[in-house]
Amino acid sequence: MQAYFDNSATTRCIPAVREAMDRIYDEDYGNPSSLHMMGVNAEKHVKNVREVLARILKVNEKEIVFTSGGTESNNMAIIGCAMANKRSGNHIITSSIEHAAVLEPMKFLEEQGFSVTYLPVDEKGRVDLAALKEAVREDTILVSVMCVNNEIGTIEPMEEIAGIVKQKNPKAYFHVDAIQGFGKLKLYPKRMGIDMLSVSGHKINGPKGVGFLYIDEKVKIKPIILGGGQQKGMRSGTDNVPGVVGLAKAAGIAYDNFEEKQNHLYELRRHMIDGLKNFDCVTINGIEETGADTGAAPHIISVSFAGVRSEVLLHALEDKEIYVSAGSACSSNKPSLSKTLLATGTPKDVIESTVRISFGTSNTLEEVEYCLSVLRDLIPVLQKYVRK
Repeated sequence: MQAYFDNSATTRCIPAVREAMDRIYDEDYGNPSSLHMMGVNAEKHVKNVREVLARILKVNEKEIVFTSGGTESNNMAIIGCAMANKRSGNHIITSSIEHAAVLEPMKFLEEQGFSVTYLPVDEKGRVDLAALKEAVREDTILVSVMCVNNEIGTIEPMEEIAGIVKQKNPKAYFHVDAIQGFGKLKLYPKRMGIDMLSVSGHKINGPKGVGFLYIDEKVKIKPIILGGGQQKGMRSGTDNVPGVVGLAKAAGIAYDNFEEKQNHLYELRRHMIDGLKNFDCVTINGIEETGADTGAAPHIISVSFAGVRSEVLLHALEDKEIYVSAGSACSSNKPSLSKTLLATGTPKDVIESTVRISFGTSNTLEEVEYCLSVLRDLIPVLQKYVRK
């Protein structure tokens, strides 16, 4: 049996998505900027995608900007907003556990003279709201906090954050990196006080290399990719028609029978955690409790096995065709300790023994049981070889 439990890194592009994209590659492959019928047909597909995504988020079609994925969406939101509003202030707020696609743009802006406040989090990875309230000031132009932490699965209190920001400084914008949340949670930016929201296609069984950024029409923002002026000048470059069609198809499927899919993910998570708790010297990082009202995302588990280095366990599981990760896929090639786990006060030895298990809707309870049975055999053996 094979069990792919690295869905937070990427997901399988499902057949329905590939079929929708193949039609574009084979038939409606015109450039949507062209004036002939092939271009017009391509442009119709792009318009339809905007309608689909706008319906899901309950926003206006013109507020959707297509990008190459989550990293570009985050960069556009953060750098584009900062550059457009620097006359109003130079202060930005984010959390200490953001993805590199947020933290690196923040570092870049600091080099450009902006001041960035990094909010602390509690032991479960929840942003310190008292610290946020104290941090927002008159010259704050942007607050960026992720929806779901990509390593430990904690859901941040987005509406509460938005309320604090808007109460203290109504002119400040609120950006949410929803790359791990879209498709797993219901997100309504206008209702939740979110001004910008980033999404990536390959996290929801869509294609790689495509995503979008929701930008509320009132947001003052500058484009960071210049050229032919596509997408009303917000993001130049020929529209990736097959990609956005695949993205819309995946998004539509993700939110069809949504509660059923979400409950299935929570069931997998609960079953896995219940099994893991029977092991000796196991730590569940983040929120252990499972359910829509617990603040834990339905698809992510961060678990540490004392005395077993994460890389060793990862490859031992790989030999049994079970695939997990040692943390964020985007930072797994960097030999440094997890910033998220450090920020939550997790001891170094626990961090070095941590793996992430992340589910997709196609995973089954049988796969969970298979993983648990393999771990029951592996862990005692691996723990015998603890370095003294």
